[in-house]
Amino acid sequence: MAQKLIHEIIPVGLLQCNCSILGDPESREAIVIDPGDEVDRILAVLHRHGLKVRAIVSTHTHIDHVGGLAALHRATGAPVLIHEDDLALYRSLDMQAQWLGVPTPEVIRLPEFVKEGDTLRWGDFAAQVLHTPGHTQGSISLVVGSGAVLGSEANVPDSIATKKRDLGESRLIAGDTLFQGSIGRTDLPGGSYPQIISSIREKLLVLPDQTIVYPGHGEATTIGAEREFNPFLT
Repeated sequence: MAQKLIHEIIPVGLLQCNCSILGDPESREAIVIDPGDEVDRILAVLHRHGLKVRAIVSTHTHIDHVGGLAALHRATGAPVLIHEDDLALYRSLDMQAQWLGVPTPEVIRLPEFVKEGDTLRWGDFAAQVLHTPGHTQGSISLVVGSGAVLGSEANVPDSIATKKRDLGESRLIAGDTLFQGSIGRTDLPGGSYPQIISSIREKLLVLPDQTIVYPGHGEATTIGAEREFNPFLT
């Protein structure tokens, strides 16, 4: 039987962004999602589990989710992945820093992107990319499950992103699209209330009720609970 996914969540930075570290206990491969700050703490978790980072992913490029991208990339050598529709927002980190009154984090060149339907793989696990615009134009959510079904397929390319496949869905990394009892704000550049509601209804609420939702800030919830009780969706 496959061992349980390593999943550690570290709230980092001024706005306490939930950084997720997802690791395969057998291969020791991992991905890191939304390293917004406090990279030393992230590296300490990786070291404790003996994990090698295969990819660094940002659900969107607001400063609180990408402040540590450059430092983590430099420390691990892992590629950094965002949706291309958020590239302009990433390039405006200086303006975002001015809004918060904080120093501008280092900006790196981002030559690789993910899109709707891509799959990220590490060890025996995988995550399906959903493009969920509304909080920002390039916001993504990741549906995480076992990637064992992928390993038996011939002609699966040995790359970070592959074509969409069945992942045995079990949990959702929602970024700032869906929160416990709330949704992401839409009053910042690139935000759209109709878009975020459409993204949630058409991409997220179609997942099984028992899917655990890990938002970009705050406590975890489930798809079933948000379908029934979230005041923005009832």
